[in-house]
Amino acid sequence: MKAYVGLDVSQKKTAICVVNEAGEKVYQADVDSSPVAIRAFLVAHGYKDAKIGMETGPLAVWLYHSLKAGELDVDCIHAQHVHAALSMQLNKTDRNDALGIAKLVRSGWYRPTHVKSLGCHHQRLMMTAREKLIQIRVTISNQIRGLLKTFGVILPPGKNSVFKRSILESEPSIEAVKPVVLMLLDTWTHITMQIRQFDKMLAKQAKNDPVCQLLTSIPGVGVLTALSFRTAVDDPSRFKSVSDVGAFLGLTPKKYQSGEVDRNGGISKHGSRQTRSLLYEAASCLLSRYGTETTLAKWANSLRQRMGYKKAVVALARKLSSLMLSMWKSGEFYNDNQGKLAA
Repeated sequence: MKAYVGLDVSQKKTAICVVNEAGEKVYQADVDSSPVAIRAFLVAHGYKDAKIGMETGPLAVWLYHSLKAGELDVDCIHAQHVHAALSMQLNKTDRNDALGIAKLVRSGWYRPTHVKSLGCHHQRLMMTAREKLIQIRVTISNQIRGLLKTFGVILPPGKNSVFKRSILESEPSIEAVKPVVLMLLDTWTHITMQIRQFDKMLAKQAKNDPVCQLLTSIPGVGVLTALSFRTAVDDPSRFKSVSDVGAFLGLTPKKYQSGEVDRNGGISKHGSRQTRSLLYEAASCLLSRYGTETTLAKWANSLRQRMGYKKAVVALARKLSSLMLSMWKSGEFYNDNQGKLAA
């Protein structure tokens, strides 16, 4: 008898519900939120070959890969899709959610969410940690500037060594201010060193990755952009058309159409914010600093005259994403002489 299993995962316990082909509940239980406990329960009750569904969440990546390694047939479903399917429930409980997920799996009215590999998440972990450190460093530098302004010291524009030197050379009117500022500066210096360590680690990873070497051959695309794009996509075969990756990264306009109303909005901002921001930065550099004579920059400049700088940069970022995916699939390096652009 074919069975379908729904998992509602929380930090400590996971609600498991099993339904048969008719959609009738045949078993329900709570186990520890670990792949070993979940697999042991399913094997012990004869549901090893059942179709399993779970929603995306903090523990989804770990559980998904562990259950897959345990030879279980499991799909991960987007949390928004699950929420829409279960929104008509009168009573929301973990067990009811597990039952709803099991019935959703039985119906087949869902599209499994791609779960990135653990190696991919490890790379994104380093990039995210680096980004957080940069945010903290900016906060500290702004705090130092603000504190010194209170006592009549206005630091000149500058960052990194210029910023540090300007602090050491400043002379606030109150001597008690200096120890506080120097403590903040010491923290700022330590964080800067940690960011540089992350930069070295990421540069080493990109150097040893043939895909990143391929992508960085595009003018304006650096190590961070290549790594972020690679880890956001993970598997290029997911996209039937290279133009689909622009929508995946939230670089296509939103659309609202109802009756006589039909309008386009701003970009959807779906997907990875980090990758989208880096692509926008790469496109901006391509238009203003690096590779301004390339086919890509000339194409974007023609749009710039008609629709303005920001829209041209977004369009170029979308074009870059399609080009990067096309190169990844073909394995060819960028060649501007051939006018190599993604469709």
